[in-house]
Amino acid sequence: MSDQHAVDIPQTEHPAPGHDTDRPGASAQETCPHRPAAAPQSSAARPRRRGPGTFTLLVLPGLLTLSAVAGVLALTGGLPDDRTPGDSPRQDAVSGVNATYGPWLRKAADACTVVTPSVLAAQIDQLTGWNNDTAGLSGGQGVAAFTDEEWRTWGKDDDGNGASSPTDPADAIMALGRRDCSLARKVTDLRTDGTINGDLVDLTLAAYAVGTDAVTKAGRVPAAAKTYLTEVKALFAKYAEFDREDPSGGAGAQADAILAPPVTTLTITSPYGSRKHPLTGVTKLHTGVDFGAPQGAQVSAARAGTVVFAALTKAYGNRVVVDHGTIEGKRLETTYSHLSRIDVTAGQTVQSGTPVGRVGSTGLSTGPHLHFEVIYDGYYTDPRPWLSSGG
Repeated sequence: MSDQHAVDIPQTEHPAPGHDTDRPGASAQETCPHRPAAAPQSSAARPRRRGPGTFTLLVLPGLLTLSAVAGVLALTGGLPDDRTPGDSPRQDAVSGVNATYGPWLRKAADACTVVTPSVLAAQIDQLTGWNNDTAGLSGGQGVAAFTDEEWRTWGKDDDGNGASSPTDPADAIMALGRRDCSLARKVTDLRTDGTINGDLVDLTLAAYAVGTDAVTKAGRVPAAAKTYLTEVKALFAKYAEFDREDPSGGAGAQADAILAPPVTTLTITSPYGSRKHPLTGVTKLHTGVDFGAPQGAQVSAARAGTVVFAALTKAYGNRVVVDHGTIEGKRLETTYSHLSRIDVTAGQTVQSGTPVGRVGSTGLSTGPHLHFEVIYDGYYTDPRPWLSSGG
């Protein structure tokens, strides 16, 4: 301590900065080494002044630098994560996710209409809480918890940094988008042919959690997937800011009357909405409108488009699906079910009024009628506002 106490600074009544005044057993001289003496000392008794010692020259500057760094870290929240893509570690104020992830979430969701940026973000939150160092129970790596086997299927070098890695958040987000969109296409096909029923986002998440085979076997979201589904959907609102468009698929928006009547007389025998199915007894969403019509009456395309499905299904019987392209950037499709016969083939171009089949009672049906659906951006919606002449 002699070197430290011999620093040539003005005398004061208070301890020098950095001295430990609470050390047990410290003497008066140690706690306040520059206190004036009680009486004048002779020149012989006065201690000789010395220059700065080793501690002052070598150690003290390092301690001051460390103290300054610690203060900066305390104010800024720590060192930036060098795995964060982009030049800035800025965090989004609402979601708490690094702002540079937003463009990757949007790009990944562009691969299909069912998956939105908020869906991808909510999945990642549920999987790892955006912790890139957390490995899942299955041995997954990175923010999206991909296993090595899964990464071989879905992983790519999407950010062009020369390496494809599940611990690169940009690569992981894009890979999750590819995987989800693949599942979305599968469940869309299954729902189109009547094998399963339900919301496409719910079915896609369920397929991610338990596989498409389990969804197909259940015909809907299986019980085993409901906990995962509930947890992910609870996070949608947190990440809604990342969505470019309304993720509801336009639900609730007033549609323009741009569809021609698919049958001559629009007599509604069962409207769109929740109902108890007359054959199965299950209460669920009636995804379209039933128009009463005689057996064999002509059924026509409601708008120009391309037939994307025309075949016999278990639940819908003979079913035709027509893709009408996009309306305000969102895909519009119409379906015609329980037909007694089909008059078009997949891939065929149709115009408004082109015959697509005949009214029947095939599939799960109690009598001749047309089950007509409107699917807008992957979501069922009430057909009546879309029709130029309502029933």
